[in-house]
Amino acid sequence: MGDHKIHPVLLADGNVKSSLIPPSHASSSLGHHLPPSQPVTKTKRSFSCCKCICWSLCIFITLLLILSATIGIMYLVFKPKIPDYSVNRLTISQLTLNLDLSLYARFNVHITTTNPNDKIAIFYQKGSHLSIWYKNTNLCQGSLPIFYQGHRNKTVLNVALSGQNQYGRTLLAALQQQQQTGQVPLDLKVDVPVKIELGKLKLKKVRIKGKCMLIVDTLSANNKINIKATNCKFKLKL
Repeated sequence: MGDHKIHPVLLADGNVKSSLIPPSHASSSLGHHLPPSQPVTKTKRSFSCCKCICWSLCIFITLLLILSATIGIMYLVFKPKIPDYSVNRLTISQLTLNLDLSLYARFNVHITTTNPNDKIAIFYQKGSHLSIWYKNTNLCQGSLPIFYQGHRNKTVLNVALSGQNQYGRTLLAALQQQQQTGQVPLDLKVDVPVKIELGKLKLKKVRIKGKCMLIVDTLSANNKINIKATNCKFKLKL
């Protein structure tokens, strides 16, 4: 038998009578007065996380609005425009077939670059790349000099380009056949890194990329070459 607890009971005649109470009853009687255990919740922690996310989102949106407003104001103040480029003259000093049947070409291109902006200056950086192509074949390549172009400035550049193609015999035959039509299509591709100066503020380096599609009458070396048509398209790449 389990343990029993003895509890005195006072009778009406003054005698004391013992009463046994089973342990289970005693335990249940005591347990009845214990407060129920409360489950642990994560309500406060979840609320803190949501509050932190909301604050971060508000700060991000505010910064984005400030940045957009700043860019909009700068655009209205400075009114930026892409520089203009045009090919004035093209000469060929050498176009010869070597003993190893490779074709060596040397071109001189006169390019006029115009900065149309009133409040924006341009720093032409090292690492530019110019190339002349006949259809999908690269004839020669070169680079622009490093220079500073101020507001409303027009600069004429004489750029030398040279190159060697290993399929010289096939390429030369195609060029000679094209010359018989009096219209030789050439592409001048340009990729130039520049830094933009807005007043006294210098922005990070960007690139001006594009090409000029040319139609010339001949590619004979040391002869006058007429540019029959030209179409230049350029864009700014961040």
